[in-house]
Amino acid sequence: MSFPKNFIWGVAAAAYQIEGAARKDGKGASIWDVFCKKPDAIWSGHTGDVACDHYHRYKDDIKLMRQLGVKAYRLSLSWPRLIPGGTGAVNQKGVDFYNQLIDELLANKIEPYVTLFHWDYPYELFCRGGWLNNDSPDWFADYTRVAVEKFSDRVKHWMTLNEPNGFVWAGHQMGIHAPGLTLGPTELLRVTHNVLLSHGKAVQVIRSAAPKNSTVDFVLSGGGVKIPASHKKADVEAARKATFSIQNAKSESAFKMGEFWWLDPVYLGHYPAEGMAAFEPWLPEIKADDMQLISQPLDHFCVNIYQGERVRINAQGQTEPAPLPVGAPLISADKVFKWPLTPEALYWGPRFYYERYRKPILISENGMGSITDWVAVDGRVHDAARVDFLHRYLAALKQACADGVDVRGYFQWSILDNFEWSAGYKERFGLVHVDYQTQKRTLKDSAHFYKKVIVSNGGSLNS
Repeated sequence: MSFPKNFIWGVAAAAYQIEGAARKDGKGASIWDVFCKKPDAIWSGHTGDVACDHYHRYKDDIKLMRQLGVKAYRLSLSWPRLIPGGTGAVNQKGVDFYNQLIDELLANKIEPYVTLFHWDYPYELFCRGGWLNNDSPDWFADYTRVAVEKFSDRVKHWMTLNEPNGFVWAGHQMGIHAPGLTLGPTELLRVTHNVLLSHGKAVQVIRSAAPKNSTVDFVLSGGGVKIPASHKKADVEAARKATFSIQNAKSESAFKMGEFWWLDPVYLGHYPAEGMAAFEPWLPEIKADDMQLISQPLDHFCVNIYQGERVRINAQGQTEPAPLPVGAPLISADKVFKWPLTPEALYWGPRFYYERYRKPILISENGMGSITDWVAVDGRVHDAARVDFLHRYLAALKQACADGVDVRGYFQWSILDNFEWSAGYKERFGLVHVDYQTQKRTLKDSAHFYKKVIVSNGGSLNS
């Protein structure tokens, strides 16, 4: 059993996390450039100023991708590198960099999948209110138009926003990511609506200005995937229902939207009725044609899945978390995220999303962080845990395909160890080890494992 023919095997990374060159060649400041200067905001005071120096080493990094046999690379554009002020004058040196990067990918037979926004919001626009400003959808549309005009002659695959449910929660509610805000429900729901309108306007721009065979998508953080604790019908139904529920305590102090609030507007054209009732005191103005704009037709359901939560039906017929066994393995133990090893998330997540939204699935991110990836005395990086992780998760995804879920591709996060937001360089997610002092790259054992998976189209997972 293998994956479908023409399955897209890819890797992923994001501009701020790998490019470096934070103040070079006319690039403007992003909110992450500024947030990294805040005391204690980032682990050990790390910044993305240099990161993996991909800005200067992209050709070598693309050679590594080709060596692994990847068919696609999901990258993001830096909005302030292209338009330093967020709006207005375009930075030609930024355009030149991405032109060279795209051309090098295509020369190596690697298809670029371009994400327009992966969290590095222009600082100058943040100073004008950022996503709270009702002009922000037009700012994003103007930026999208620049990107499409410059690159759509070669880029055929576009993604508007990466994990809006993540960057709004972490950066605008909890204050643990840039820009470090702790907004209340009224402001959060206004931000959410403006972000969704920005997505809709960007889709319109791409559809009108890019070649007709271009694909356009939206990327969700699938951290809300629920996994049935057993295959009993009641547990499966409980997990399905919990995946698509508004996670809200109906109080301002415990306000939480959950990913469901983002999905129905984009794919079904309306906010969930459950959420509209729960959030009624804080809702922004929703104009008559807003939902039609937000729900522009998309080509795939793109989702980043790293883990899920097991749930079950209790004796009272209520859904509850299924507790983890003592000593259960964790794939990340960050101070905020403690992710259990749950490969079933890559089965049930795609299955539940496909059943509800009926779009072909792209796993736009999946991977494992580690603090124990180092170059051994033999010169190699023996990341056995990541090899095992990939085997388990990809086997679960393959089973989803076998059971009728239309999965079209998988992007491994990440091609390189990189700047992991508030965790700095503490955790390593890469298939390729980066020595941040010398910038030397070393293929990890997981990279060689992934190459075998790609070459065999998943057949190697059968062993």
